[in-house]
Amino acid sequence: MIHLLFTVIGCEMILIVLLLFKTPLRKLVIMGLDRVKRGRGPVMVKTVAGTVFLVLVSSVYSIMNIQERSVEGGIVNPTDQVLMAKHLLEASIMGFSLFLAWMTDRLHHYIRELRLLRKSMEAVKKQSRGFDDAKNGASEEAKAMEEELTSLKAKVKKLESECETKKKDVKAAEANAEALRKQSEGFLLEYDRLLEDNQNLREQLQSLDRGLSYSDSKKNP
Repeated sequence: MIHLLFTVIGCEMILIVLLLFKTPLRKLVIMGLDRVKRGRGPVMVKTVAGTVFLVLVSSVYSIMNIQERSVEGGIVNPTDQVLMAKHLLEASIMGFSLFLAWMTDRLHHYIRELRLLRKSMEAVKKQSRGFDDAKNGASEEAKAMEEELTSLKAKVKKLESECETKKKDVKAAEANAEALRKQSEGFLLEYDRLLEDNQNLREQLQSLDRGLSYSDSKKNP
C-alpha cells in the first residue's frame, strides 16, 4: 500500500508541476481534469478521497491505541514500534496525498477561472475597440451633420430674408390695390355724378325743345 501511495503522490506532484508551468502538456492536463470533473467523475473522486480519509483515520486510531498500550505497559514492544512507524508513515503519506489532491483541484479551478477572466477581458477589449471605432465614425458623421446643419441654417436665413422681401412687396401691392380701389370708387362716384348731370341736361333740353315747339305752333296757326 505504501508503494501505491508513493506512486499516487508522485503522479500528483507531476500534475502540480505541469499546472504551474505553461508548457504544451498543460493544456492536455487541463483537458484531462475537465473530463474527470464531468459526469460521474466527481462522485468517483469523492468516493476515493473519502476512502483514503477513512483509512487515514483508522491509522491515526491505531497509532493512538499503540501509544496507550505502551503507556500502560511501561515497556515499548518492538512489534508495536514497527506497527506504529508503519501506521505513522501511512497516515503521513495519505494526508500528504489528500493535500496534494486538494492543491491539484484548486490549481485547476483557478487556472480555469483565469482563462475565463482573460476571455472576458478580451471580449471587453474588443467591445471597447468597437465602441471607439463607432465613436470615431459617429464623430465624423456628427461633423458632417453639423456642416449640413450650418448649410441648412444659411439657406433658412436666405429664405427668411426673401420671405421678408416678399412680404414687403405684398404689403406694397396691397397698399397700391387699396389706393386704386379708392381711386376707382372716386371715379365711379364722379361717373355717376356726370351721368346724373347729363340726364338733367337732357331733360332740360327736352323741355326747351317742347317749349320751342309749342311756341312755334302758336305762331303758325
